Amino acid sequence: MHLGHARTALVTWLRARQLGGSIVMRIEDIDGPRVVPGSAEEICRDHEWLGLGWDEGPIFQSSRDEAYEAALRRLSDEGLVYPCTCSRKEVAAIASAPHGDEGPRYPGTCREGPSKPERPPALRFLFADPSPGFDDLISGPYPAGAVGGDFVLRRADGVWSYQLAVVVDDADAGITEVIRGADLLASTPRQIALYRALDLPVPRFAHIGLVVARDGRRLSKRFGATPIEALRESGQSAGEVVGLLAHSLGLTPTAAPVRPEELLSVFSIEQIDPSSYVWDPEG
Repeated sequence: MHLGHARTALVTWLRARQLGGSIVMRIEDIDGPRVVPGSAEEICRDHEWLGLGWDEGPIFQSSRDEAYEAALRRLSDEGLVYPCTCSRKEVAAIASAPHGDEGPRYPGTCREGPSKPERPPALRFLFADPSPGFDDLISGPYPAGAVGGDFVLRRADGVWSYQLAVVVDDADAGITEVIRGADLLASTPRQIALYRALDLPVPRFAHIGLVVARDGRRLSKRFGATPIEALRESGQSAGEVVGLLAHSLGLTPTAAPVRPEELLSVFSIEQIDPSSYVWDPEG
């Protein structure tokens, strides 16, 4: 768990407690080879240390294959799924493929049949234009037509896509609001299309500004993110970390230590600053 995750967790906790809702802890571990042993336990421990508990779960995506299979069958029955044998490199190399928020848009090469039938196929969703728009609780209006290209539901190696898994999980858990980082804004139209294709209720969305380095790069597990564990081991208290998070979100005038419960009286999701927060551990 790093600062970006912790900011999202704090907003989720405050929003749910303010509305009398429930928080579902989900461990997104569908890509087995990338799962770090013990990471789920560390994430849960960091939430508890910060005082950001949850009400249901943890639910592990790795145990949800049957639910994803059922959703895929329904989409296939509706004629919305087709096999694709294009590699990422091939898609990126197609000069006519326009680029969107998530890289090159798939140009539909395999819509009429696999271009490389000797390869094991991925399964793509037939994504109609224009893509859905929506009103984000933090970022405001996201326009229709901003995202395009048929997207993968299951990779050729059998791994489920994030897009399908979270839609099925959110619907099964009765999620009414999804709170996450702004790097996933462009995923939302795809997920709305899946909700509608599966005849599922569409939740509301709130996307929080990212934690970035001084050069503007998003801090992540791969680049420069400070783990909550490192802050704890350096001697910082949970109240100090929550105070930093609250100040970064515009909830408090200073970064003075605070408990999550003390923020409920000042919290309003509509007033959260949607811009990125620059984290400079040496500043």
